[in-house]
Amino acid sequence: MRTNPRRTDASPPESAPAGDSASGSGHHRPKRRKALRILAAAVLAVIVLCLASTAVNLLLERQERASITPYGQRVEITGGAVNVYRNGQPGQPIVLLSGLGTAAPALDFAPLIRELGDFDVVVVEGFGYGYSDLSASERSNKNISTELHEVLGKLNIAQPYTLAGHSIAGFYMLDYANRYPAEVAAVIGIDVTVPKATSGPVEVQSGGLGLARLLSVTGVVRDVLAVAPGLAEPDGDAYTPEERERMRLMMSWNFGNQAVADETARIGNNAADLRGISYPDTLPVLAFLADEGSAETAGKAAALENLLKNVKRHEIVPLAGGHYLHWTQSRPMAEAIRNFLATR
Repeated sequence: MRTNPRRTDASPPESAPAGDSASGSGHHRPKRRKALRILAAAVLAVIVLCLASTAVNLLLERQERASITPYGQRVEITGGAVNVYRNGQPGQPIVLLSGLGTAAPALDFAPLIRELGDFDVVVVEGFGYGYSDLSASERSNKNISTELHEVLGKLNIAQPYTLAGHSIAGFYMLDYANRYPAEVAAVIGIDVTVPKATSGPVEVQSGGLGLARLLSVTGVVRDVLAVAPGLAEPDGDAYTPEERERMRLMMSWNFGNQAVADETARIGNNAADLRGISYPDTLPVLAFLADEGSAETAGKAAALENLLKNVKRHEIVPLAGGHYLHWTQSRPMAEAIRNFLATR
């Protein structure tokens, strides 16, 4: 009886010739290398474009800053320099504070400043805003209030003064009025944010080059605004063409800076710090409320009433318009402010 001899080699059977598996892998290797080369070239092209765009953007910004005279004056305080604009008029002082991320507060408030020509209007551009330094220590209520107090002291603003603020400035006016009650004559809110803390402190992620700042530095914000300038321009017809152009440019310069990024990250903690805090009972408060004809208006009005329930003299004035009421309603706002302050 014949038997098949046992195979002693490691060769594959003839139906699967040796080297097929290796040759298949080798066949695909050039394709992978080609794909990696294409990917590397694409990444390199993107990097080169970003570097070129960044260089062009920095050159344009340098030229723009050199050709445009800054408004206001820079005041040196602890931590850096803060820009302040004053209308130079005699009268009762009104200190204006902007909303979160407003690139050029003194320009943003221009229509209201013009309507308040019989007051000594002072626009304090905090760190990260306008022509102030764009980096700062943590943007807590305490630090922002302390810096504002130092600025007003260095300017020798007559006391007591009226604080007027838009949006997130509602946090800081509430904090400031409780830290320095003897120095504040009245508070005026422009569709202010009412602190509503529903949880405890959260970890703040701060530092580094954020995505928003990267978009600014590389010129993406500039390009977007060139295509859609309305994103940085205010509504209404109360601004001059020069003011609109400068607001657009300053949005490109200041967008996503460190100080504003840190302030944004701390909104939750700043709200939590104001839990249970109210204005002093005898401090007059006038609050303008943006009425956009939506269901949210009633909720905002209720939140304001709850905040001001202990204040003996307060008024809530709804005005038709968006969140930036001073863009389109500066005239009726100035009239209401004048009447409110005259009858204290």
